[in-house]
Amino acid sequence: MKPQSLDLYWYVIFNPTSGNGKGKKKIGHIEALMKKYGLSFKIVRTNYPRHEIDLVKEAVLKGYFHLICIGGDGTLHHTVNGIMQLEKNDREKIRLAVIPTGTGNDWVKNYKIPTDPEKAIKIISNYKCFRQDIGQITLIDEEKKIYFNNAAGIGFDAYVVKNVNRYKKWGKLAYLITALSCFANYPIQMYSIVSDGHEINTELLMISIGLCQYSGAGMQLTDYKNHVKQHFDMTLVKSISLNKIIRNILKLYQGSINQMKETNCSQVRSILIRGNSTAYIQADGELLGKGNAEIILIPEAISFIIS
Repeated sequence: MKPQSLDLYWYVIFNPTSGNGKGKKKIGHIEALMKKYGLSFKIVRTNYPRHEIDLVKEAVLKGYFHLICIGGDGTLHHTVNGIMQLEKNDREKIRLAVIPTGTGNDWVKNYKIPTDPEKAIKIISNYKCFRQDIGQITLIDEEKKIYFNNAAGIGFDAYVVKNVNRYKKWGKLAYLITALSCFANYPIQMYSIVSDGHEINTELLMISIGLCQYSGAGMQLTDYKNHVKQHFDMTLVKSISLNKIIRNILKLYQGSINQMKETNCSQVRSILIRGNSTAYIQADGELLGKGNAEIILIPEAISFIIS
């Protein structure tokens, strides 16, 4: 039956492959809980990579502006990219909620959204909205724009993302295990970086750029300050030995990366990376490609429902 008012209905984008297939096992329970809390909804499943982008556009064409994303960080990333491709007037009408069923679930940690479906649905029913900044990456060599809601990385961080699938069976430890296994074969590279008009030329292991606090399944690779400040948190990581990384692994999870002398942490509004056509680039755990990039912040771009 066609709903009388689509404003009251939730268009639910569900990725059945999230959490290495665990999401598929949870969907029946999630549907029952949504009915229990009085949510009216329509569920659509993703059928191919980046299908979320098309589904967002389809939702808006049909008049749905309340969206729920059921999946992991990748599902949310593609849903956000779908929203950011909308006309501004449509984008500003969107309200996006998340029921996490992924492996890392890094973005939801920032807002303390529980992985327990019932608790996450309670948050949705409370309908507390917050407009979050979104990052825009322009791959200069390809003239391509990609958006991110959590974190991006250039260099070693993105190289880890390129190789992480072979360790997916390790779940939340996959990123860490991949990083340790790839470290010896990754060369330090030269970068030219312009951030807020200030230029530096230096050799680096990687560049981490964050809007939120966590990435890599719980790591804190930037000196997180405040997600409402309309700044990126940026960390430049210089040459560092594997032994020192192993000795300081806890700092990567405890938010004290700024205590390592090999890191330079700052807050910036824009970043231009140039002069290195071989550097890998990732956003929210998705490998984007290589080359030069411009990264800018779009203030308060999407309204999320948070705890």
